Amino acid sequence: MSSRLSRRPSRRARRLAAASLLLAAPGLTACGFGVQTDQPYQPSVGSNVRGETLSVLGATVVLPFGTEGTFSASIANNDPTTPAQLTGITGEDVEVQLLEELEVPADGLLNLSETGAVLVTFNDDSLSAGGYTRMTLSFDTGDELEINVPIVNDEEEFADVVPAEAPSETPSTTPEASETAAP
Repeated sequence: MSSRLSRRPSRRARRLAAASLLLAAPGLTACGFGVQTDQPYQPSVGSNVRGETLSVLGATVVLPFGTEGTFSASIANNDPTTPAQLTGITGEDVEVQLLEELEVPADGLLNLSETGAVLVTFNDDSLSAGGYTRMTLSFDTGDELEINVPIVNDEEEFADVVPAEAPSETPSTTPEASETAAP
């Protein structure tokens, strides 16, 4: 009986154990679908939000000075046939002005950092570089994308962002005024 207890595992048992371990290895390594390593990762300052057809990528408010800054982001339109018009942006503790019409082409990208078309004015003095403000972007397609946007200084990678400038209030001259002034 003692000779039976001291017997080593047979070759067949060792092969079965090795095959079982080999088959179990993928399950033990946590590979699969929907795992964290399968998710988008953006190692940068800007925020992203992805909708069904529209996405806002790399969103920041670039603050050159004071209480006014420029909203900078890339807006992607994944609809292959229909362009999307940005109709408005609202935010917590900020007022946002669209300085020109902004259309995202069908199956295209609109880069706001090259336009200076969105002026952001802070209503809260506590907002500054390093903080965040929550904004909602509205489109003529009915899409609304809500995003926490970081506030950054206009230095380093943000130095090339075209600054948004409020329209100047220039007095208009009327034709009547110039005609009456002439002798």
